[in-house]
Amino acid sequence: MRPAEAPYETKPATAPTPTAGVAVTCERVHKRFGGETVLDNVSFNLGQGSFTSLVGPSGCGKTTLLRIIAGLETPDHGRISLTGPPGSRASESAGRQSLAVVFQQANLFPWKSVWRNVAFGLELAKVDPATIERSVANALALVGLTGTEKKRPYQLSGGMQQRVGIARALAPDPSVLLMDEPFASVDAQTREELHDELLAIWERTKKSVLFVTHSIDEAIVLSDEIAVMGVHPGRILERFAVEMPRPRTEETTRLHPQFAELRHSIRELLVRDALDAPAVAAR
Repeated sequence: MRPAEAPYETKPATAPTPTAGVAVTCERVHKRFGGETVLDNVSFNLGQGSFTSLVGPSGCGKTTLLRIIAGLETPDHGRISLTGPPGSRASESAGRQSLAVVFQQANLFPWKSVWRNVAFGLELAKVDPATIERSVANALALVGLTGTEKKRPYQLSGGMQQRVGIARALAPDPSVLLMDEPFASVDAQTREELHDELLAIWERTKKSVLFVTHSIDEAIVLSDEIAVMGVHPGRILERFAVEMPRPRTEETTRLHPQFAELRHSIRELLVRDALDAPAVAAR
C-alpha cells in the first residue's frame, strides 16, 4: 500500500471493485489554464456507493477536476462518464441530473427561509409541491435541522448554514454528491461534529461521494479511498484504501492503528512530490 519511492508516473488508477458498479469514470482528463497544465491526463473511477477523497496541495487541480465532473468546466481532452456506459448521451443526461455539488461556502439566499433555500433547486425544476414538501423535510431531518424551517441564514451558526447547504444538495436525492472542501470555513470543533454527521448521513444514504480536501486527517476519517494528487502538473500520484471498519466516528477512526500509518504514508508522498515539483515543472 505504500507508494513507490520515485519517480512518479501519471497513469490510470486502479479503482476498487464496488458491488453495484461505477458511478463516475474519468478518462485521461486534461486541462490547461493560461498556458499552464492544471490536470495532466487524470484517470480514475468513483465506485457506486463509495466515499472517495481527493487530497493534495493548493494548485494541484482538485477543485478543477470536481468542477469538470459537475459539468461546470470543460476538459481540453478526455472524457467524464456518469452512471452509464461511456459515450451514451442518455446516460450522461441522467447522470448530470442525479449529481449535486456542495461548495466551500453554503451560498444561501439571505432573504429566504431555511425551507425555501433547501427547496430552491426543486422549485426551479418545477417538481410538484407534495414531492418538494416531502423531500425538504427528509433532507432537513438527515442533517438534523428539523424545526429550523422558518429561520433565515443570519439566525444560524456557520456550521448550521453549511448543513442547510448539504440539505439543499440532498433534497433532489442525487446518486452522486460532489463536495468541495465543505467544512473548511468552520472551526475545528464544528468540523469534527460535521464529520460525524456526514458519516451518519452516508451510512443511511450510501451516496457516491467525491470529497475534495486539503486535510489528510479529514480524508482518512471519512473515506473508503483516498486519491492523492500532486502538483506541476496536477495528477494522481497514488490511491490508498482506507480499510478501517464502518460505521465510524471521528474519535474511533483516530484511535485505529491504520490512521497513523495512512497519515504518515500520504504526508511522505506529498513531501516527496513537493521536492520533485520544480524538476517536473521544468520539463
